[in-house]
Order: sequence, then structure tokens, then C-alpha cells
Amino acid sequence: MNSRDFSFLITTLAGLSTLIGFLFIFIKASREKIIGKALGFASGVMITISVIDLLPGALDLLLKSNSFLIALILIFIGIFIGAISSNIIDKKVDSITNERLYNLGLITALVIMLHNIPEGIATFITASSDNKLGLVLAISIALHNIPEGISISLPIYYATKSKTKAFVYTLVSGLAEPLGAIICYLFLSKYITNDILAILYAVIAGMMINIGINELYKEAYEFSKKDTIIFFFIGIIVMVINHLIF
Repeated sequence: MNSRDFSFLITTLAGLSTLIGFLFIFIKASREKIIGKALGFASGVMITISVIDLLPGALDLLLKSNSFLIALILIFIGIFIGAISSNIIDKKVDSITNERLYNLGLITALVIMLHNIPEGIATFITASSDNKLGLVLAISIALHNIPEGISISLPIYYATKSKTKAFVYTLVSGLAEPLGAIICYLFLSKYITNDILAILYAVIAGMMINIGINELYKEAYEFSKKDTIIFFFIGIIVMVINHLIF
């Protein structure tokens, strides 16, 4: 297997790991308990990914060609744009239906799709130049894609009672990862700069932090206060351990 095919393979597998999160809809528990725990956990994961992976990664990339002050300014601008964008998307989604859980699943799917595309680009580029490093990155991404799948599939399932819809939404968000690799290979590999990728990371971090706090955590807390707080911190701990290992 050549380097290109290997890069596509591990990027696709990392994206499809989102479907593991879909399996959580089969857990037998009360609606309140499972939503409080799962969304609290997913909230902790999304915020931690943003703080310890996306933002430091953006800073490292920007410092290659910018001063520290300029890098910080660009990151804060990116975070602001991401937070505002997610609020706009949220309002648009809320106009689709009055079902809060369904809207939560839909906006989370959209944001994670946007997150997975540059992730796919980064994984493909890394694996193409260094297979071993690309594999480590893909494993790390696969692990944090699982709770992302939970944050999509559970709200969709409990809102619609449809396993098919929960599966499709989760699958589509996961397929954004290999889509990023394909876009990179066909069109962007010659044009993506460190600064562009860094700002994109900052924008997505802003979106994910906003969704994690104002959507996932807030919704989970309404279902189960105690479970939400506990599993929020479990999500943080799991991702910190994952970050230290990989």
C-alpha cells in the first residue's frame, strides 16, 4: 500500500469511528439519565479538544511565520468568528423545528462536520509525509470522535425515535473526515498554508466551545444536574489522558 492510499485509509477509519458513538443509543437507561451523562461527557470532550488541541495547534502553526502578539490576535479573532457563527447557525436551525433535542443534534452534526473536514486535511497531510505520525494522529482523532458521535446520535434518536436518522446523521458527520482528505488531495494541497489552517482551527474551536457550553452542557443540565457535572469532568479527564498518551 502506497503512502497516499494509507493516508486515505486511516483518515476514513478515524472519521467512521464516530459511528461507535451511535451505539450508545442501545444502552438501556432512562432518557433523563442517558442524556444527562452522555451530553455532559460530550460537552467536556468538545471543550477540552478545543482548549488543549485545536488552540495550541493553531498557535504553533501561526508562530512559524508571525510574532506571538499577532498570533494571539488572529486566534482570538478566529474564536470570536467561530462563536458568532455557531450562534447564527443555532438560530437558523431553531427555525426548522420546535423540537429542542432534534435541533441540538442537528447543529452539533453541522459543527462537527466543519470540524472534521480540516481534521481530515491535517491527518492526510501528516500521514502522507510520515506514516507513523499520521497513524498516531488518526488514533487520537478516532478516540475523540466517539463522544462526538454520542453528541449527535443521542439527541437525534430521542427526538425522533428513529435509529436510522441517528445513524445517518452520525455517519455523514464522520464522512466529513475523508471528504477533507479528498478535498486536500484534489484541490488544496498546494494552497493550504500554516496560517490558513491555524485560523480555521481557531474558528472551529470557537464554535465547539460555544456549542459545548451553551448547547450540550446547558441541555444536559436540564435533564440531570448531578450526572451532567460528573460526566462533564469525566469527559475532560478522558481527553487530557488521551492527549498525554498520543
